[in-house]
Amino acid sequence: MTGTPTTSAATPLLEELLARIAADVPGTLGAAVSVHPRGGVLSAAATYGISTAFVPAQLTGSGGPVPVAGRTGVPVVTADVFADDRWPGLTLTGMLDRHPGFAADWPRVRGVAALPATWDTDGLLVLSVTLDRPATEETVNVLRRYERLAAVTLVVAEAAQPDRTEQMLDLLQSRAALEEAKGIIIALRRCDPDEAWSTLRRASQEFNVKVRELAVALVELIAGAPATQPDGERTITPGPAARRAAGRLLRVLEGR
Repeated sequence: MTGTPTTSAATPLLEELLARIAADVPGTLGAAVSVHPRGGVLSAAATYGISTAFVPAQLTGSGGPVPVAGRTGVPVVTADVFADDRWPGLTLTGMLDRHPGFAADWPRVRGVAALPATWDTDGLLVLSVTLDRPATEETVNVLRRYERLAAVTLVVAEAAQPDRTEQMLDLLQSRAALEEAKGIIIALRRCDPDEAWSTLRRASQEFNVKVRELAVALVELIAGAPATQPDGERTITPGPAARRAAGRLLRVLEGR
């Protein structure tokens, strides 16, 4: 899949998901699901509350936690978003000027948490919340409880589109390979799933190979046997470059 995924079928489910997140995170003023598909740009797929204005502003020039999470693939947490020097273009004055309809709410904005998660094999979705209090690692932990549901919702929405069944099966197979490879990295590095995904994604970019091929090559290298996969066109067959990259990545992971 390239470009922005079709999310109209998923929007009601995503909006319900965001309402549940808001109920779970004290002090939530807004929440959003943003999608960064392969070959596309990060865009808001569904929003709740003040994030209806806040997330698009971050994605269209102001900068902020959401685009940073989408670019780096790691969670971003801030206790005071407008005072954070990581994104000097995102200011209280600027938001008051751009979106006066939320004038009563902008001064209440404090913390933001943005959690990236795998959506397609080369892209991310980003779950984010905007709070009236500092965001913490516990905020990120709450978002983690919803990341898989958000990803599945998007997969189901893609499957509902005409001629998308094969693409959905491809995506599900790719996700299975990615999860296995992430498990290997977690075991070797003793890291969390976010760091494992970032490690795999950086390696695929550094070695210029598809991340799904790298994932399968790593699994097969560890197992010493072909990975279990479906027959036919959905079989992921790593090329020589992916196998070399897997070997180099394994040596790094093992400290050799």
